[in-house]
Parts: sequence; structure tokens; C-alpha cells
Amino acid sequence: MSESTAGLRRKIAGAEDLRSVVRTMKAVAASSIGQYEKSVHALDDYYRTVELGLGACFRKSGPAPLMAERKGRTAVDAIGAVVFGSDQGLVGQFNDVVADQAVKTLAALTAKSEVWAVGERVRARLTDAGLPLTGLFSVPGSVMAITPLVGQILVGCGLPRSQGDATELHLFFNRPTSGSGYEPVHQRLLPLDENWRHRLADLPWPTGNLPEVTGSGTATLRSFIREYLFVSIFRACAESLASENASRLAAMQRADKNIDESLEDLNGKFHRLRQSGIDEELFDVVSGFEALSAKKK
Repeated sequence: MSESTAGLRRKIAGAEDLRSVVRTMKAVAASSIGQYEKSVHALDDYYRTVELGLGACFRKSGPAPLMAERKGRTAVDAIGAVVFGSDQGLVGQFNDVVADQAVKTLAALTAKSEVWAVGERVRARLTDAGLPLTGLFSVPGSVMAITPLVGQILVGCGLPRSQGDATELHLFFNRPTSGSGYEPVHQRLLPLDENWRHRLADLPWPTGNLPEVTGSGTATLRSFIREYLFVSIFRACAESLASENASRLAAMQRADKNIDESLEDLNGKFHRLRQSGIDEELFDVVSGFEALSAKKK
């Protein structure tokens, strides 16, 4: 009996320690979601400003400076893809969902793919799916670390070169939804096609003053395009990090609930076993007393 109760005590103590760790991870994930969501919202105005600047450039000079370099190029030279995942576990199906989206989308494209993974976990999923990888980037641990990662992606994928070539660039990441959910997103950044140009050129200017593009039209346009690529990748990374922490928060909530149920069950078993031991001891005392009383009579 004593060994059984001691074993239950150890299990209860271990479950309580695990619950404290899970609740700490819940608090960290909840605070991380807030900072990444704030960074995404902070980018909205800047992203809108970049789009308005591109629209003003296209309305003034047209697509000639940008599109002239692509004249005669109809085939896609290469397909680049960046898949945002996680370096750490305890995120449920987070990496599986985005990896499946990337594998299915790239399988439907005929050109050769060059894939960069952001995160060890998603790299393993892509490798298991038979998708060869060109490079691997570490997942940033804070909002401040996203900017260096974007710079590494821009250099690693050769985006300054691909602005003039017919190379495609695709982003695969998870975007937060209502509650603690998320959904996989596929965004094509390159090439900058006619539909993209017309959409930006048709954006209405927010004030009554007419915009004026200063300096060289081509240089200004290229600067806006670099900012457009930068902010697009930055936002994709921030949304992926917010989704990762939302998935981890949901997983920790489920784990916390399961631990509470296990603790309730263990405590019930412990109290029943302890009560059974007490009953046996009382029964032994009563039996002994009755035996002594019978001898005296």
C-alpha cells in the first residue's frame, strides 16, 4: 500500500511541475502574439504608402522602365519559394499545414524550384515530402530580429537580380484568423506583372493634391519596388510568427486542460487508496479489540 501511495505522490508532483511549465509557456505565447500582431498592424499604413507611391510612379511614367528589361522574356527561368515555419515544436499542425500548401503548389508548376525554409521544423517536413532545399534560415525570436532575416532572404534569393528577370518568387506562410486559429497563405511576389501594375495605378490618391515624383523616374520606381518586397516579406514573417504563437497557445491550453484532468484522476485515486488503507487499519484495530475482548470473557 505504501509503495502505491508513494508512486501516486510522485506522479502528482510531476504533473504539477509540468502544469507550471505549460502555464509559463502559455503566458509567453500570449505576450508574443501581441507584439507580432502589433507589428503587422503597424506595417499597414507603411504598406499603403508604398503602394500609393508605386501607383504615382506608374501613372506618371508608365511601365516602360520596369517592363523594358523583360521584353522578349516569356518563359520563367526559375521559381523561388520561401516557406515560413518554426524552429521549435509544440505548435500542433502548424508546420504540416504550410509545408503541404507549399508542396502542392510547387508540384503544379513546371519550372525548376529553389526553396528556402525558415525554421528547422518546416525544413524537416519539406525534406520528408521530397522537396529539395536550397537554403535554411533561422526563425527570428523577436520583432527586432525580423529585419535582419528579411535582408538575408533578399540577398539569398537574389531579388535585385530577379527584378529584371522573369524569375518567380512565392511566399508560403500561416496567417492568423479569428480566435487562436490560422490558415495557410500563398503569395506570389514576382514577377511584377501587368495586373499588379494596373491595380496600383488605379489606386485613388487620398487627398486633393496631385502627387509629384521627384528625381529619376526609374530610380524612384526601383526604390519603391525594393520597399514593396521588403515590407511584403516582413509582414509575411510577422504573420507567421503570430500564427506560430497562436498555435502554441492553443496547444498549451489543451495540454493544461489534459493535465488538470489527469491531476483530478490521480488525486481521486490517491484519496481512495489512502481511505482504503485507513479502513483496513481500522478494521485490523477493531478485529484485534474484539479478539482480546473474547479472550477476556
